[in-house]
Amino acid sequence: MNLQSKLEKEALAMGAAYFGVADLSLTQQGPVTPTEQNLILKYQTAISIGVPLDTAIVDKIGGQNDPLALRSYYSHVYHNISPFIDEITDHIYSSLRDEGYSAWPVPATETIDTQNQYSLFSHKMGASLAGLGWVGKSCLLITSDRGPRVRWGTVLTDAPLGVGKPMESRCGKCVRCVEACLAGAFTGRDFILSEGREMRMSAQKCLDFLLERRREIGVSACGQCVYICPWGKPK
Repeated sequence: MNLQSKLEKEALAMGAAYFGVADLSLTQQGPVTPTEQNLILKYQTAISIGVPLDTAIVDKIGGQNDPLALRSYYSHVYHNISPFIDEITDHIYSSLRDEGYSAWPVPATETIDTQNQYSLFSHKMGASLAGLGWVGKSCLLITSDRGPRVRWGTVLTDAPLGVGKPMESRCGKCVRCVEACLAGAFTGRDFILSEGREMRMSAQKCLDFLLERRREIGVSACGQCVYICPWGKPK
């Protein structure tokens, strides 16, 4: 069994539902943050793993008027799924190091620029370049089977692995996430790799709404764009 197959088998055995590898040289076609640029100079590939969100928990936040459902969603995403993802990426990191390769497990939830809502490395960018889905008008990673109802983790590495091919967007003319956004944060523009996120989303509008929601119910919970996407709706 080669290294890539071994890593994928280990990730899936631990509970990941998605595994892919991204060619980070493709990021040269679009804007990245200074932190991401420094990481990309050191690591050539990114291993992306995805863990599905609980469908029942997501479905309960649709009305956005049940504080208990919103708190449950927040806890599920940030207290349950994110630490679980970190366990998997830490394991992949250890396996790579045991094989003699350099690696860096990116925390599932870590914001280094609160105002602009940038993390250490974009998990959605890694997953999209790995061909696990496409970036929708909501700026979320959309999978063909669960839509955006997936959380992502990343391990950067210099290991020579086979990379995936980015997918074309399948959103078409759908703008349900744009219309449903309570913050009015989305422009409705399709994802284009060469364009910055600000062309599709106002991070400030999203942040302001989440801060107000925290004052109202104690947690920065929304998830309306996750709930409303038809790609993730149970058939």
